[in-house]
Formats: sequence, structure tokens, C-alpha cells
Amino acid sequence: MEMVWAMKAHHHAETYFKLISAIDASRLRLTKFDDDIYRQFKRYFKMLKVDVIRVEDFKSDEAKVKWRPFCHMYEGKIDDYNFGTLLRIDCKRGYDEDNTILVTRIQFYAVEIARNRRGLNKHLLEKAVDTQEPNKER
Repeated sequence: MEMVWAMKAHHHAETYFKLISAIDASRLRLTKFDDDIYRQFKRYFKMLKVDVIRVEDFKSDEAKVKWRPFCHMYEGKIDDYNFGTLLRIDCKRGYDEDNTILVTRIQFYAVEIARNRRGLNKHLLEKAVDTQEPNKER
């Protein structure tokens, strides 16, 4: 069962990273509830940094108490809202062992919606465009 979860989580991370590296993420909608998720996230976590997150803001006992009511607001609204999902710690880097933590799907949505709306993932698109080989005339 853990292997199935790990494969699913890895596929989700890989797909999301390819997406935000290919399009302007500031216009990306991850769910039909993005506006509500972002509004509630700002309300519950107005001081939380999202460019480089602190693991303790998600994993400490105090953090878990703060996250619980936020997460439960989306039970029944967001499919797999509590499914384990990989989140990048530093939004300027990709998914790797040192830059990834396991969070719930709704926590992933909250942070990535905030990153996208604040333009923090835009550099990934710019980097991808810069590294593409220019079209050569034949």
C-alpha cells in the first residue's frame, strides 16, 4: 500500500512541477475552490512564509493544532483533501529529497495557490524558457 501511495505522490509532484514550468502559474487554477482556499489561508496563516517554508510550521504539535480546523473545512469539498502530498520547501527549487516534505493535499493546495498568486513560481517558467534551445532554421 505504501508503494502505491509513494508512486501516486511522486506522479502528482512530477505532473505539477512540469505544469508550473510550462505555463504562467499565476493564472493556474488547482481546484474550483481556489479563491476560498486562498482567502481562508490568508485568514488562518497570514504570517506564514510560503516562498521558503519552515517544516515546523507544518509538523510541530502547535502547527498541527492550527492546521486541523483549516483542513477540515475542505472535507467533502476537495477530493483526497487529507491525502499525503509532496510539497517543495523552497519554491525556487524542484522536488528532491532535501527540498520536499509530506503534507496533506489541502495544505499543498493552500501553499501552492498562495505561491502562484504571489508570482513566486514564475521563475520556473522563465528558467524553462531560458534553457530551451532556440528553433534552428533548416
